[in-house]
Amino acid sequence: MNEKIVKIKNEVAKVVIGQEKMIDGLLIGLLCEGHILIEGIPGLAKTTTVNALSQALGLKFKRVQFTPDLLPSDILGAEIYDPHQNEFKIKQGPVFTNLLLADEINRAPAKVQSALLEVMQEKQVTIGEESFKLEPPFFVMATQNPVEQEGVYQLPEAQLDRFMMKLVVGYNTKEEELEIARRISNKKSETISAVVTHAELETLKREVASVHMDEEVEKYMIELVSATRNPHEYGLEEVADYIQFGASPRVSIDIFKAVKAMAFLRGKDYVSPVDIAYIIKEIMRHRLILTYEAEAEGITTDQVIDKIVEAVAIP
Repeated sequence: MNEKIVKIKNEVAKVVIGQEKMIDGLLIGLLCEGHILIEGIPGLAKTTTVNALSQALGLKFKRVQFTPDLLPSDILGAEIYDPHQNEFKIKQGPVFTNLLLADEINRAPAKVQSALLEVMQEKQVTIGEESFKLEPPFFVMATQNPVEQEGVYQLPEAQLDRFMMKLVVGYNTKEEELEIARRISNKKSETISAVVTHAELETLKREVASVHMDEEVEKYMIELVSATRNPHEYGLEEVADYIQFGASPRVSIDIFKAVKAMAFLRGKDYVSPVDIAYIIKEIMRHRLILTYEAEAEGITTDQVIDKIVEAVAIP
């Protein structure tokens, strides 16, 4: 594994125990400049992990707690009248940062979600008649509560598609939870140091982009995406009635980028089908739209993806 990646993980491990898959997912988002959505019940260190990562990277970090009464101007900023100068001035919002943590993003209404869309896609902010380009790197890491909980909104499909990956966070193991309880009760808190400069981060991104991907592996990934749209062509009659809309072209783009980063994190300079299998659910699970029949029968997108991976021939 790359020396810089090891240093980043060691710094995050000072305050976060376990949750390896979540940390890997966040690093992939960072290296590919993709937005990450993290779902899990409260108390699983989602916010702590994102905060720790920003400190280890030395990036500017802002956090917005999403609530039902949040307004677009609370995120983007607004024009403020200055009576002394007799003119309007721009007051920049928390999106003017490198890493934006949108905490409990699905507690805010549609108007706020649409305001965030332009920022995520175009990496620019429009306030009044002026547009401002955000300083790179910029990416959103959003946490959401499971939709079954009270007071949450279903995120629009268009916004979900802007997230490169959706990470589902579960409970720690008993051993990890014991260590967490010991640390907190003994008030052991360590300071996180910035271990990567901006220039080193750009070097890491270039190294990820140079990871080799064989043509057969590329075709395999396109076949996986195609199987979500035309399941009958792959002998997937058992899941065809469960898929309303297949994966969008953004999935193909994101999976090509993300598997390179996955291979890089595992210390390899080439992509193998194992890297794809490790990460495909995170890239696809929020982009497949299932039918009411699937919901009624308790079928999940993860189960559908498993069937697709089984059906498509591995190179």
